[in-house]
Amino acid sequence: MTQVLKIEGQHPLKGTVRISGSKNATVALIPATILSSQGPVSIIGVPHISDVESLNQLLSFLNVEVATPTEGHLIIDPTNLKNMSLDHPAVNKLRASYYFMGALLGRFKEVKMKMPGGCYLGPRPIDLHLKGFEALGASVEYTQGYYHIKAEKLIGNKIFLDISSVGATINIMLAATLAQGRTTIENAAKEPEIIDVANMLNRMGANIKGAGTNVITIEGVDHLGGTFHEIIPDRIEAGTYMIIAAAAAEEMMIDNVIPQHVESLISKLKDMGVSVEVEKDHVIIKKGQNLKPVDVKTLPYPGFATDLQQPLTTLLTQAHGESIVNETIYTERFKHCLELQRLGANITLSPATSIIKGATPLFGDHVTATDLRCGASLVVAGLIAQGTTTIHDVYHIDRGYDELDQKLIALGAKITRVDLE
Repeated sequence: MTQVLKIEGQHPLKGTVRISGSKNATVALIPATILSSQGPVSIIGVPHISDVESLNQLLSFLNVEVATPTEGHLIIDPTNLKNMSLDHPAVNKLRASYYFMGALLGRFKEVKMKMPGGCYLGPRPIDLHLKGFEALGASVEYTQGYYHIKAEKLIGNKIFLDISSVGATINIMLAATLAQGRTTIENAAKEPEIIDVANMLNRMGANIKGAGTNVITIEGVDHLGGTFHEIIPDRIEAGTYMIIAAAAAEEMMIDNVIPQHVESLISKLKDMGVSVEVEKDHVIIKKGQNLKPVDVKTLPYPGFATDLQQPLTTLLTQAHGESIVNETIYTERFKHCLELQRLGANITLSPATSIIKGATPLFGDHVTATDLRCGASLVVAGLIAQGTTTIHDVYHIDRGYDELDQKLIALGAKITRVDLE
């Protein structure tokens, strides 16, 4: 059964939206819990997204007990964890299943799993992760679609990342927590989600210093135990609602935000002429009038997030003049532009770049979410377009946005979710 979202455009939004726990932190925190050999890990603020369901299926497959006492609260008990070959269908559903590589390698010194799946954003090899595991003393074999990674023992080492990859930084950190001696990750990624994972691991008994800087040092320990952890708010969800507010809200309060995590977006919205009021844990935004064009270049944190490039492109179609978006992280991340063109956007594509000429009125039509953040950009478009926009392959949106349609309906949007046979 596939579902579509039908959005009737041009209904002004108003009210408060509360941001859920970070998707990008959650998908690393859940696999990280299996490093505990002594007691359960309790996590609150878990977003209601399909990626969490996929991870929970993988935990069950590995004989880990998962309880959900209340909404958004997971208690994960890996006491009876079994190191099974990970060929479960859930591995194909999300790319972050690769965090089980680092966690199982750390705990058992051996892991066998299929190539992880997820959104297609152009080539996203995991060679940096594998190089890191090899530097810790593991051998890596790839045969018949499976990675088999094993080590007699893991020994700390100095590891330099050619690209400051979030996934590789976290995966190496997971494997190194239970290695012998000191591991140093140089040119480490600095994203807030890495700090969140390091904080939880340290509460479990790990010894990690420097998370959030470009050099992370991990002193290996013998074992990790249970703990309690609250996930940071989702900066990409926050940014998406800030863009929605700038596009379609009389006034919107985006609550449960760490403003520092979305500074690069706040400055772009202000450059466009959007009214943004920043408080300690929330942001208030009014729809921008006579929006100005801006140029955007995606960069690793604290630069402009690649995950917000697609939603922002939709807002740029409403700016008067020419905006240029330069994508340096995933250079093929422009499928949303082809969908926006169907709705009336004037966008020209060249390698790793889109040129958006505005302002153009958008008109409802049938479009397809080709990946998670493309889906978000189409939701923004549907809210401002004349008529009804029907978004297909909405499962991409459900992978990373907690109750997106329900939150928007509460703000005054006209959205229906329809099952297609």
